[in-house]
Order: sequence, then structure tokens, then C-alpha cells
Amino acid sequence: MNKLEHTKFVPSTFFLKPILIGLVIIPISLALWIFGNIRSNYLSADDVSDTSPLRWFSATLVPAIISYRGLKKQSLSVSGAVLGYFVGFILTITSYSFLASLMMFFVSSSWATKFRSENKKSLEENFKKGGQRNWIQVICNGGVAAYLGVIYFIESGSGEHPIDFRHHYRQSWLSIAILSTISCANGDTWASEFGTVLTDATPRLITNWKHVPRGTNGGITFIGVLMSALGGLAVGVSYYIALLLRLDADVLEVNISQWPLIFTGFFGGLIGSLIDSFLGATCQFSGIDEKTGVVVEHPRIGVKKICGAPWLDNHCVNLLSSFLAALVVTWGSITFWPN
Repeated sequence: MNKLEHTKFVPSTFFLKPILIGLVIIPISLALWIFGNIRSNYLSADDVSDTSPLRWFSATLVPAIISYRGLKKQSLSVSGAVLGYFVGFILTITSYSFLASLMMFFVSSSWATKFRSENKKSLEENFKKGGQRNWIQVICNGGVAAYLGVIYFIESGSGEHPIDFRHHYRQSWLSIAILSTISCANGDTWASEFGTVLTDATPRLITNWKHVPRGTNGGITFIGVLMSALGGLAVGVSYYIALLLRLDADVLEVNISQWPLIFTGFFGGLIGSLIDSFLGATCQFSGIDEKTGVVVEHPRIGVKKICGAPWLDNHCVNLLSSFLAALVVTWGSITFWPN
């Protein structure tokens, strides 16, 4: 008898996982789209929500492609890819400008993490080549943006709105807050990943300006601060371009100029990184292993304290700094945005 006749087909987990995930994702995404359609019937004439099937299709497909590529390139773990998909779905179905910002963060931060990774190995404890992000890192970097995105969707539905605090106050401050959190996350990543390998300068602790070993939480350099601002600027530019492509010319003519969005991203990355550094220097432990010379984040025997207290870990600092950056930058935008 042919040997193949006795061979049983066993489904590969490579195919089972996407199928099982799809069985959860598709009903949820459809439910949100139906909610958006129902909600649009109660909107005023000036508050129009885009409930087209194309937006739902884009919100379902584009984050799936990004998550799959992140999983394939080992930038995301399985848990990180799943949660990253939901963050991407919420932001995409809400606004394509949020999607553009998120894509800039994901692509540039993944590249930054892998940039000269061999040089970083000697500076960080438990360094993982490739910087694979799990669900905790995804929620700490994108959780605030996703939460604000849900509020935006409930308040304003789907669609892109110009920043105008006179006529679109809710949409404007929520948009600025979401842009600020993503800029903060990207700026902090650029500062830590690029700043540690692009300069040989000894970092200074942000609280007392004393020299500290490279890799110390709260240690900053000129290059690191510059890279944080440029990381936020990149997100601001992507948001600005996406908004211009989506809004009609007549809408832009009757509203104020949107160019300050670029600088909103710039300050989101800069301020977020400085807040992150301050929290790292005060609420996060940094010590140096006397045997290996590597900076560690947990006190133990054989570790000499550099600064900070063991109250928060790096994930908590990222989450808190993105929240505080959103508050500061949004307040500044409401106060100083040109009329």
C-alpha cells in the first residue's frame, strides 16, 4: 500500500494562528464599523463621519500587513503583533493621519533598534538583538494613543479634521494628544537607540548634570536630545502630509493653516524624551555591575547604585511619559496655536 495513504494531514500552526485571530478580529472590526454607521445618523451637518466600507477595509487590512511584517522580521513577538494590530485598527478606522503617524513610528523605531545593535550589546543588560517588542511594550508605547483613539471615535466618528480649536475643539485636542503620544514614543526610541551609538560623549544625568555611564536611565547627551526631537518631527511631518492629502482644498481655505502640526510632533518628541529622562533618573533604578561593567536596572549584590529608585521599570516610564507629554503638548497647542 502506498505510504502516502497513511499520512494524515496536520494543520500547521502557521495557518491556524491567523485563522483563529481572524475569527476574533473580523467580528470586532465589523461591530465598530456598524457602530460608526449608526452614530453617523445622529451627527449634525457640520460633523460628518466617514463610514465608507473602504475605511473599514483599510483599517482591517493595513494593520494586519504591518503586524505580519513585524512578526516576520522579528520586530514584534506574537503577543506584540496581536495587540499591535488592535492599536493599528483603532487608529486607522479613526483617522488616516493617525495611521501615517503610527507607521512612521513602527518603521523608524524598528530600524533604530536594529541600528548598530552589536555596539549596544555591551551597554545593556539582557539585550535582545533585533529589539523584538512584546504586548507590554506595545501597550506602553501605543496604549495611550489607542485609548484616546477610542474616545475620538466615540466623540467624532471616523474621518480627518483640520486642527481648529474654534470650530472643531474636541477633534483638535484629541488629535494633538494622539500625535503627541506617538511623537513621544518615537522620540524616546530615537534618543535611546541612535543617541547611544552616534556619539562618544559621556552622558550627563538630567537632574544634577553629573557624568554617568552610557546606558544610565536619565542620562542625556546633545545628540540624544537632538535625535528625540527629530524622531518627533518625523511623526509630525507624516501626520501633516496625510492630513493635507485627505482634506479638500476648500476645507483648508476656510480653516487656519496646519503647518504647526510639524512642530507639534517636534515638541512632542523633545518634551516626551525629557520627561522620560527625568522619570528614569528619579523613579527608575540604575546601577553598574562591578563585574561586567554593564548598566542594570535592578539592585542586587555586586551592583553599585548610580541613581534613581526602584519604583518604576522602563515600561511604566514609557507609559507615564507619553501620557504627560500628551498633557503638556496639548495644553501648549490650545494656548499658542495661531488663530
